Amino acid sequence: MSADDDAHGFVAPGYEVVREVFAAHPSGGSALCVLRHGERMVDLREGWADAARTRPWVEETLVNVYSVGKPVIALAVLLLVDRGLVGLDDPIARHWPEFLTPASVRQVLTHTAGLPFFPVRREASDWGDWDLLCADLAGASPQWPPGTVAAEHALTYGHLLGEVVRRVDGRPPARFVAEEIAAPWGLDFGFGAAEPERCAELEFDRPDRPALMLGEPGSVRTRSVLNPPGARDLAVVNSPLWRNAVVPAVNLHATAPSLARFYAGLLAGGVLDDRRLLSEALVDDLTSAHFSGHDHFIESSTTWGLGVQLEPDGTWGMGGLGGNAAWADPATGHAIAFVTRQLGDFDRVEAIDAAIASVRPLN
Repeated sequence: MSADDDAHGFVAPGYEVVREVFAAHPSGGSALCVLRHGERMVDLREGWADAARTRPWVEETLVNVYSVGKPVIALAVLLLVDRGLVGLDDPIARHWPEFLTPASVRQVLTHTAGLPFFPVRREASDWGDWDLLCADLAGASPQWPPGTVAAEHALTYGHLLGEVVRRVDGRPPARFVAEEIAAPWGLDFGFGAAEPERCAELEFDRPDRPALMLGEPGSVRTRSVLNPPGARDLAVVNSPLWRNAVVPAVNLHATAPSLARFYAGLLAGGVLDDRRLLSEALVDDLTSAHFSGHDHFIESSTTWGLGVQLEPDGTWGMGGLGGNAAWADPATGHAIAFVTRQLGDFDRVEAIDAAIASVRPLN
């Protein structure tokens, strides 16, 4: 099949409706993977990897999935917790002495540390300076007493957790994720050094989409996403600067199958392909409610686990800017990932989710 076909790839018997819905919601370049109890049920892709429509979307196409990557850096910290090197209620300063905010590891994991934005005005080029941005966070004063208010740490999350990894383990967070998560589970994703020939070129679905994604002037949402600038600027996120930077909150480059496999491993109690990463007890802790209430970034009621959002229907996972999403459904054993280069709303994900929920597997 060519890139002009509605959807190409694999669909197991009984999941044909998922193909139909995926094909009915094209975005000029996207992929969907659904695993059930670790077995492939759906593996679809459509469109092109670039705006010029010269590179068909292939199985190896990488996408910047924004906040979908937050659970990956959260898992990196949880591996250290599992090994007895970090405690969930340790003050961050125990491992990062320069850190002034009296927040715990658990509070950072649950977006309640009170540090939802970088405190010093920086330039887009500063995304490449890990030490500078971490130093800014270390000297910051929290917006609220830690543990009292939730506000998704949209851009700061990865630096806060990644620096804990670096201080405790000694390896930079990108290397730790590559060696301790991606390699053991065979996951095709990572932070930094993304291969340009494999990267999808991001676009917005409509000219006013960037403005629609912002909150009111001066709001937590707006202040959280505009400094350093560039995280929503196509000239930045499609550039070598961004692809080589390590911004674990928002610049995981991943394939849909790798994200689905990540969640399949968590659904299986921390084991994938007979390789255990995390104890079953800590997986249970990760997917349990640690904060429920109003989130000042999301601007609605939210329940946070240790790096994932918990939904009222029992599913858990994380969505990302522009409609990327990956999640698990314990009731059905489904691990699901949808990635797209066309940044828009979550209508596509909602339609796909409804189609998957309607499936009655034949085995």
